[in-house]
Amino acid sequence: MSITVAVLFGGQSGEHEVSLVSAQAVLAALDPTRYRVVPVGISKDGRWLAGPGAMATLVAAADPTRLPAGAHYPQEDLESDEVEVAHTGGAGQLSVARLLPPGVEVVFPVLHGPQGEDGTVQGLLELAGVPYVGCGVAASAVGMDKALMKAAFAAAGLPLLPWLLVRRHEWQQNPEATYDQIEAALTYPVFVKPANMGSSVGVSKAKDRAGLAAALAEAARYDRRIVVEQGIAAREIEISVLGNDEPEVSVPGEVVPSGEWYDYHAKYIGGQSMIHIPAPIDAEVTEQVRTFALRAFQALDGAGLARVDFLFDKENGQLWLNEVNTMPGFTPISMYAKMWAASGLDYATLLDRLIGLALERK
Repeated sequence: MSITVAVLFGGQSGEHEVSLVSAQAVLAALDPTRYRVVPVGISKDGRWLAGPGAMATLVAAADPTRLPAGAHYPQEDLESDEVEVAHTGGAGQLSVARLLPPGVEVVFPVLHGPQGEDGTVQGLLELAGVPYVGCGVAASAVGMDKALMKAAFAAAGLPLLPWLLVRRHEWQQNPEATYDQIEAALTYPVFVKPANMGSSVGVSKAKDRAGLAAALAEAARYDRRIVVEQGIAAREIEISVLGNDEPEVSVPGEVVPSGEWYDYHAKYIGGQSMIHIPAPIDAEVTEQVRTFALRAFQALDGAGLARVDFLFDKENGQLWLNEVNTMPGFTPISMYAKMWAASGLDYATLLDRLIGLALERK
């Protein structure tokens, strides 16, 4: 008997377009003999759209300049107009059960960023009593918030680069004092990031005070809390985690950005960044990556999946934990699935494992 899976995509964050491409890959790879798949899209204004036409509706409204390179959607999906519409009304006016089509047994929330990856949708599904793929409410919330995440990692004794938390209202009220505080603690270059955002949305590299001011203004567009991190000359090493109580890790990979650093354009638009899987690092560093990744996953009480990102200092060989992504990209060029494929787990089997882990956790 097949399992009814709702694939949830879109959302109201700055990563809406990435989610569309991630979801398309998941929808195309789920075995129709094992699953009855129901697409459920969330528009940028909060409408929930269910049915084959959901993807077409959201793709038509998407910002074409933010759609990842190589995006492809089956023609039958784009031609379908079969869709049912629900709306939260901005105040939870619909019951949780009415937001999902009837008969859904498990949800695959292929949502990135706030109001999707940050525990909000996870809490909604907990209230509905519906199993879902990925981390729970607490791990999703802490994993999304870079400042809370770093606090959890520091408590677990994991290696972190120096960083500061800047609150938007304090910066707006006294920008010069904020710049002085940052410059007293860190040296240029620094990276400035919204605390709650992914896919490098709102992230900038600042090389001087003028750049810092512009970077803070950009990050403040997305969040009232801003993380400023010490910049170093580093290689970007990533690894995939899969499991619940006994998680496993893949082989690590390395991303070589096409630009100065791995920003949104380098990740999704330019298509010129290079990927090395396995990462060309020695056995000792590989073991460090594996050990720290599992410790980071467990520090958040992770479940299902995560991608753990590291910075490997080019000058002294120090390995630094950067962040954990609790719903990494599932686009054709995304690292999470590629690293598992290199570890012997193909894409369709990976999806089976994730759905199985969701049902097991429930």
